Amino acid sequence: MRSPNWAKQLAGGLAAVLLAGGVHAQAGQEISFWIRAADAGFVEPLVKTWNAKQANKVALTVIPSDDFVTKFGTAVAGGAAPDVVAIDLIFVPAFAQAGQLSDIGAEARALPFAKSLSPSHVRLAMYGGKQYAVPFSAESSFLLYNKALFKRAGLDPEKPPTTLAELEAYARKIAALGGGVKGFYFSGACGGCNIFTMTPYVWASGGDVFSADGKSDALDNPALRNTLAMYRRLWKDGVMPGGVKTDNGSNFISPFFSGKIGMQGTGAFAIGLLKKDHPEIDFGVAPLPGEKGGSASFAGGDSIAIPVGSRHKKEAWDFITWCLSEEVQVEQFAKNGSIPVRADLADNAYSRQDSRFAMASVAMQSGRTPYSVHFNQLINDPNGPWLAMIQEAVFGKGVDVAIKDAQARFRQVLAAP
Repeated sequence: MRSPNWAKQLAGGLAAVLLAGGVHAQAGQEISFWIRAADAGFVEPLVKTWNAKQANKVALTVIPSDDFVTKFGTAVAGGAAPDVVAIDLIFVPAFAQAGQLSDIGAEARALPFAKSLSPSHVRLAMYGGKQYAVPFSAESSFLLYNKALFKRAGLDPEKPPTTLAELEAYARKIAALGGGVKGFYFSGACGGCNIFTMTPYVWASGGDVFSADGKSDALDNPALRNTLAMYRRLWKDGVMPGGVKTDNGSNFISPFFSGKIGMQGTGAFAIGLLKKDHPEIDFGVAPLPGEKGGSASFAGGDSIAIPVGSRHKKEAWDFITWCLSEEVQVEQFAKNGSIPVRADLADNAYSRQDSRFAMASVAMQSGRTPYSVHFNQLINDPNGPWLAMIQEAVFGKGVDVAIKDAQARFRQVLAAP
């Protein structure tokens, strides 16, 4: 099921023909396209543009984000798969392992800009030596900070923290301003939020969460211990607002909009939101630092794939290649505040207008993403071991107990087939 005959037939010279201008696609077809609700804001205008210009039409279905994994798996198993699907890149290994995606490696390798595609997206698209997806949308994590609060606290707004010690010291100085101002924010009840914004501190400090192959945990390391300990100190000393303990991600960025949060980890989407809806906030962005300097970023976003059972695979690939084109990556993505998934388009007319977007793009291209077929169960599940560890370490009994318990639960899950 993982290598359908169509993919084999399209290899080599025919693949090049397919990419030459869409002549392979049969006109007048309707392509079903599923996305998660979190992507609706940028995908709906994208589909509208395609439908206004192309003979084949895309019928978009928006699935609630929390239901996406289950609904997609059920649809494929029941023979009701969409023609094309956009998936959080972190879930691609699990869908590939389950035999739910088509091998598109030959087509992907034939793209003239194949080597410019986001390396994290491509790495997570691989399973068993085959490629099951290409990048669709890109995201990166970095530090967002309020320049006005930096100034009020006596900090240089053009010199964000470059080590964890500086980050903690700056957060304390900002919180000391009082009047409801807090130095640091994070969504303490959101596993996915924290793999995105907390793990880069660990990576930049020489630690990790998973082994390189994703088959075992790597939780017991000084970098993770020290990062969790810093969060715990900031919580216990009132440097964070009380709402962090119960924020499941629904308030991931909104507290910063109040102008009373000094720093927090976030993604490139926040730049566009702040510029559009909160021009009164003078903000800066910076890499997420490690203990002794250096930095790291989580390379996130979505990948786009053709499910097994798609009835319009050739037309779906035509749509995918259009999404990766310079026209779309620059005029649909970069123009509206998103990061192109192609490194050769990172420097464009829109990124040059705001260096903050350029920094986010650099962070994405050099970013990291964990590879695990058990990612949803371990990390995103609100009852999973990753979030339980963070809650216990920061708000509960402490770091040592939290990591020990998480190790046992990680190993139980990872031992499963």
